[in-house]
Amino acid sequence: MKFNKYRIFLLVLIFVSNGIITSVNAQEKKKFIVVLDAGHGGHDPGNRGNGYKEKDIALKVVLAVGEALKQEGGFEIVYTRKTDKFIELHERGSIANKAGADLFVSIHCNSHRTQAYGTETFVLGLHANDENFNVAKNENSVILLEDNYQANYDGFDPNSPESIIGLTLMQEEYLDQSLTLASFVQKRFKRALDRKSRGVKQAGFVVLHQTYMPSVLIELGFLTNKNEGKYLNSKKGQQEMATSITTSVIEYKKSLEATYKVVKPKIIEVTKVVNEVKNEEVISNDIKFKVQIGAGTDDIELKSFNFSGLDQLSKMKIGELFKYYYGSTDNYESIKELREVAVDKGFDSSFIVAFRGDQPIPLNEALKVEASSN
Repeated sequence: MKFNKYRIFLLVLIFVSNGIITSVNAQEKKKFIVVLDAGHGGHDPGNRGNGYKEKDIALKVVLAVGEALKQEGGFEIVYTRKTDKFIELHERGSIANKAGADLFVSIHCNSHRTQAYGTETFVLGLHANDENFNVAKNENSVILLEDNYQANYDGFDPNSPESIIGLTLMQEEYLDQSLTLASFVQKRFKRALDRKSRGVKQAGFVVLHQTYMPSVLIELGFLTNKNEGKYLNSKKGQQEMATSITTSVIEYKKSLEATYKVVKPKIIEVTKVVNEVKNEEVISNDIKFKVQIGAGTDDIELKSFNFSGLDQLSKMKIGELFKYYYGSTDNYESIKELREVAVDKGFDSSFIVAFRGDQPIPLNEALKVEASSN
């Protein structure tokens, strides 16, 4: 009898241990969730440049990206639509939020009254010029096809610049990550496919505003351009663009893993720990605020004529991305005034960031430190 009880105890211990190990392994191997959003769909064809349908091209590219990421492994793919179905913009964001996504990628095709061509990738921000506003307006106008859009978007008017300005970033760290992915996408389009890059841009897209994770909107090119439209409507073009986007997402995931890699802590003497804590206390209030006025893959010389006459310039390279800053002060009220100067100079999408020493920190953390020191 004792033997049986002992065996039962061992079996229970083995099951519990296996459960713990399985749980730990599951956490370690948590898949990277990517939500892929094919623009338009159903009774909304998107733009019809040269007779092509944006909704069909976007869907084919999205499905190809999703399949390639699945084959890569380590990714979980969620689609906002897998068929020719109309999905309201607010539902697309909701799908991503409910999935607890790590990344949201929306794919579209552009149009223009001229023979404009080239790729561009957008992140959420205030429109920096009329061209960006018009692109956002075209994509946002789909809400007018929704039955109850006034209630769903709290009176948002896609034709109103004031409504666009109301779309603000909820979390500043998402912008940095979104810019990183966007730069990967544009660089690969240019280098691997020799497509014309129109750059990484910021504009007020409703579908990006609805999401609470790093998000980008990719314009594959212009269907209204005779050659580019033909390329994007071809199987070859769609596969090449999908492959390029897939590689960019993989690179982005690897960049995150490299950034947040956990280093095994070293065993050090207690006295050293005490000294380090004291040193941290000394520099804890070394907070500086700056205005981030731009970001991109181009290394621009810090001359005032390159930045609409602004001086007090600095930059930082993070991965493949250069970030450009205006001003530096330990006073939050002063940096708000400097941001107004930047906006007056045309940097409508600029925003305030914070540093402790040379390291970027969340703005809310910096404000807490400033408040406690006053």
